[in-house]
Amino acid sequence: MLPGLLIACLLLVLAAGLLSQLAIQPGVDSITAGNRLLRTIGWTTLQASLSTILSLLIGVLLAWALSHRPRFFGRTFFIALLSTALVLPTLVVVLGLVTLLGRSGWLNDVIVLFDGTKIPPFIFGFSGILIGHCYFNASFAARSLLGRFEAIPEPQRKLARSLGLSSWQSFKLIELPAIAASLPALATTIFLLCFTSFAIVLTLGGSPKYNTLEVSIYEAIKLDFDLGRALGLALTQLGIGAVLVALSTRFMADNSLIAAEQAHSEWGDKTPARILQWTIITSFSLLFILPLVAIAVDGYQSDYIRILLDKDFHRATVTSISIASISTLLVVAITVAMASAYTTLATTQRLGEAAASAIILRLLSFSSALFLAVPSLVLGLGFFLLARKIGGSYTIWSICALLTANVLMVLPFAFVTLAPAMIKAANRYDKLTFSLGVKGISRWRLIESVLLRSELVYIASIAFCMSLGDLGVIALFGSQDFVTLPWLLYQKMGSYRTQDAAGIASFMLLLTVFVFALLPRLFCRRKNATT
Repeated sequence: MLPGLLIACLLLVLAAGLLSQLAIQPGVDSITAGNRLLRTIGWTTLQASLSTILSLLIGVLLAWALSHRPRFFGRTFFIALLSTALVLPTLVVVLGLVTLLGRSGWLNDVIVLFDGTKIPPFIFGFSGILIGHCYFNASFAARSLLGRFEAIPEPQRKLARSLGLSSWQSFKLIELPAIAASLPALATTIFLLCFTSFAIVLTLGGSPKYNTLEVSIYEAIKLDFDLGRALGLALTQLGIGAVLVALSTRFMADNSLIAAEQAHSEWGDKTPARILQWTIITSFSLLFILPLVAIAVDGYQSDYIRILLDKDFHRATVTSISIASISTLLVVAITVAMASAYTTLATTQRLGEAAASAIILRLLSFSSALFLAVPSLVLGLGFFLLARKIGGSYTIWSICALLTANVLMVLPFAFVTLAPAMIKAANRYDKLTFSLGVKGISRWRLIESVLLRSELVYIASIAFCMSLGDLGVIALFGSQDFVTLPWLLYQKMGSYRTQDAAGIASFMLLLTVFVFALLPRLFCRRKNATT
């Protein structure tokens, strides 16, 4: 338990040190008030609120439709794709959305065939930000809620059929209460992700009036080099984020992203409801898959040989894979330590009803969700200021900033995945292991490493993929000497070298899908072969 508590305290000390480093800089007071800042806060809150509402609405509808259509061709593949939404590189998806919905996109090509005119592009500006956020978060919401829908007991389904309840009555009386407990945690998580959104707003915003706090910090540093303004914005972001995370930890007790699917009978919906369900599934399938197909098609048409021989691409690939691999090891180790501490405190068989357990549990939950309060760009600003103050190798500071940001970025999702599974294993096997005197490394080798293998592989895969595609910190530290794949892709997009960008994006997409979708299958097969 002690290592997990020490790590949680170190994370909080890191956040406090970052806050103090930002607060003691000169020129902060001049920007922490004023109409401009209030407008930025108001807009950031507005877009996050609307994105959350739309994402939840679409996610609930899609999860409902999928739960009512338990058997159709490609269902398993589609659900697996929904799971990848959490780890898809943001810039890759943005490029796919622009290819699909931009001025010269596929949608306009189809419209020209029938009408001869093009519609104005709606992928940039307010609508583009909402589309980008809903693409990621609606998929995340649907995948998270699907397990809740499918966990509804079979007797309740039979009762609904025997009473002749309509689809709306079944949803209102049975399904909505079943998912209601998950909605607050899901809503707060999505809101915080949208509130701290960077890459989507930076690329699809299209105008400074749509800048969020995160993008305003980036522009203040990189474009204006106005550190006073950047510091004021960063402190504001930290303050608001910390309050939201502190309030949200009460909802995040059990929000595992790995939901158990179980076969069940259909609800017996009437024809109008079935038509609506198929419409929802088909529409969202097309909207989700087409941007990825667009990336694959454009990538196939790019000059892959020239890209693969490019020295910048080599350096970016080696740097990204190396940092993602190290980040993965750190995330798994830290998550295991913190989840073990959480399990010890939450399991009455180990410590009993300790008075301080509730407070320490809240501390562990808050420290695991720290990234939502301290987004990567704010963290990068702290490292940027330390690098200027202390000196030393700029590359080393960049690597430290990237590793720290990657760990904090993945930790909220990793912790809520592993902690509930570890508590379940403890409740099941604690009495047996205690009676046999099995503890420490022996217990981990015989019990946890076997029962938690799928969760650990899942955590490792999301850690690698999310670390591979993040643009936050590298947007501040990226240079000609230090390049990652997201930074190289952003440079290609910014210089309108779309074919090169498509080639790099398709490579990142292929690598992400391989790591996230295929590696867990290989581990599961190996596990089955050895048992």
